[in-house]
Amino acid sequence: MRKLLLLLALLIVFVASGQSARLFPQISLEKYLRLPKSITQTTIPEKQTVIYEESVITDVVEKTLPSVVTIGITKTASSSDFSETDPFYPFSPFRQTPDKKEKIERNIGSGFIISKDGLIITNKHVVSDSKATYKVLTNSNKKHDVVKIYRDPLNDLAILKIDTNGLKPIPLGESSNLKLGQLVIAIGTPLGEFTNTVTKGIISGLGRGITAGSPLEGFVEKLDNVIQTDAPINPGNSGGPLLNSKGQVIGINTAIAEEGQNIGFAIPVNIVKELIENFNKTGGSFERPYIGVRYRMIDRQTAILNEIVEGAYVVEVVPGSPADKAGIQDEDIIIEFDGKRIKGDDDQGLTKLMLQKKIGENVRVKIIREKETKTYSIILEAIQ
Repeated sequence: MRKLLLLLALLIVFVASGQSARLFPQISLEKYLRLPKSITQTTIPEKQTVIYEESVITDVVEKTLPSVVTIGITKTASSSDFSETDPFYPFSPFRQTPDKKEKIERNIGSGFIISKDGLIITNKHVVSDSKATYKVLTNSNKKHDVVKIYRDPLNDLAILKIDTNGLKPIPLGESSNLKLGQLVIAIGTPLGEFTNTVTKGIISGLGRGITAGSPLEGFVEKLDNVIQTDAPINPGNSGGPLLNSKGQVIGINTAIAEEGQNIGFAIPVNIVKELIENFNKTGGSFERPYIGVRYRMIDRQTAILNEIVEGAYVVEVVPGSPADKAGIQDEDIIIEFDGKRIKGDDDQGLTKLMLQKKIGENVRVKIIREKETKTYSIILEAIQ
């Protein structure tokens, strides 16, 4: 009996000191309690997923926030309906002051840096007012005047230039392989007030067609093949980056659905890459060539029905423009531009061909006038 008690005492000492693992194999609790293995595993993966997602978002924000900017506008507006108090005329304490001038300064949009020497991407509708001046507020609270603006005539995009160096460009990703449900992060200045606001969501739709714009800028434009997201986007977010989990730009936040909740849209980043490529082809010039005509496209079906030719119908020739100097007239139909056929089903066909040229180039334009074919030589000039 004493020997048995002694053995039990030694066993208790071994167990308490952690030495039992050396003498006995590991015993599975589930085997004896008949518990399903999943009971001991249900909460860990979910907790790990939450922590991982938070870590991804904070890492992306930390890397990209220095590259996101706020864009402000300064302009003088006039109104013929301002009222003001006249204390010296008690019978009519309010009087109208026609054409009163008012200086407006406010933040209206967002953007992001693409070069160390001050190139910034934003939406065209953010900087659509050619009579206004614009400023850029960086994440370090430094203000810079926008000295040049390149507005893309084909898409709701613009490149801004500020005079500074040492900026941090944001990396551009790929938008051709996006998937529904993919995590996205938006950064910008919603309502023109709350700078450096971060929201997250998923890609909820691809290939959408929308009308883009913002109440803050009063400008709308039709866009195709945009990204739909449920990341909260508000007026003022326009021009800011839509980011993937690697901190790369996959889209440019552009618009919100008027009657929908948590529905926003972004222009795919591959369109931005094309803009930058075209910009670089011109040597980084902010000036674009033009010929000076206002036109309407005639598609093939319309041409057949009306027994005319397919092409760009000249509605108006701008006086003093390159087209005017060359001899182009109203009601001409442009059928070729520098040897390339004008397709009537492409509303931007003529503009696209012009953007591939440089200012000062001499191009040959073939037109139809009263069923006769004529060819003119036009020297491209910069848009004034």
